[in-house]
Amino acid sequence: MLPRLHHLTRHLLAPRSALRISTMSHTFTLPNSTPPCPVQLPPDLSQDALLNFPAFKNWIATLQRSLSLQQRDEQHTFHAAPYALRRIDVQTCDWFGGGEGKKLGFVKLKAVVSTDAGEALPGSVFLRGGSVGMLLILQPDDVPADAETDKHVILTVQPRIPAGSLAFAELPAGMLDDSGTFAGGAAKEIHEETGLRVADDQLTDLTALALSDVPVCPATTTSSSSSSTDAADEKLTPAMYPSAGGCDEFVPLFLHQRRVRRQELESWQGRLTGLRDQGEKITLKLVRLEELWRWGGRDSKALGAWALYEGLRREGKL
Repeated sequence: MLPRLHHLTRHLLAPRSALRISTMSHTFTLPNSTPPCPVQLPPDLSQDALLNFPAFKNWIATLQRSLSLQQRDEQHTFHAAPYALRRIDVQTCDWFGGGEGKKLGFVKLKAVVSTDAGEALPGSVFLRGGSVGMLLILQPDDVPADAETDKHVILTVQPRIPAGSLAFAELPAGMLDDSGTFAGGAAKEIHEETGLRVADDQLTDLTALALSDVPVCPATTTSSSSSSTDAADEKLTPAMYPSAGGCDEFVPLFLHQRRVRRQELESWQGRLTGLRDQGEKITLKLVRLEELWRWGGRDSKALGAWALYEGLRREGKL
């Protein structure tokens, strides 16, 4: 009787055990990590999916390079007590689409970065990858071509649920995909959000132009030689980081200026655009360039682009 009861118990418990195992997290060791860094994954994320996620690849490569500089540069701020990546716990992920075409979209993780003595740095990270922002300046063609007067900027007004808003004013922007160049991604987003077709070579990368000679080096690096400075550079993407304390997102900011008929300029005000069948409900708003800092004051892209435009013009680079 007891053997049969034991067999029956094992049979009844098997499905529950299988279910429990299928929902358990799993761990692997991050390739090329010193010291070895365990990575814990949630049940719906595989090792290959994470390692092939462009946002993760860019983030981990940049972080590992920055950590390696501590050892190589005796003048590094943290050379005496360097930090190391000890562990990564992936807490959750969001997928775009469904079925075979689904694509990893966002990843939330906790990175443990600490010294041998246990002094840790904040490591909560929301991975979403790069985006592009576009400063589109339109000027009536009845104004002298070399004048800075009567210039207007296109803002998009649309729902932004994370901000709790149904009418958030910002520069046209969009997430980068895995194909093409930054400029190509910017041109695509311009067309989707405003209807304007702009060739890649008609875009100026404001962030790359402004940061071309600004390396990210340790604060205590004293060498002034270009080769030493390059060797100590963390190689961050030449872009704006809107929330570097919690998110990897970087935003290269592009400029496109165009002269149009005054009647055409007025037609942009209030135009409905966006991929409306994909949930984009965008209304265009025209503001004067000199008022962009006010009307775009809640949008880091608008403030960043305005500051870069003014600074580059002051230095004669635009």
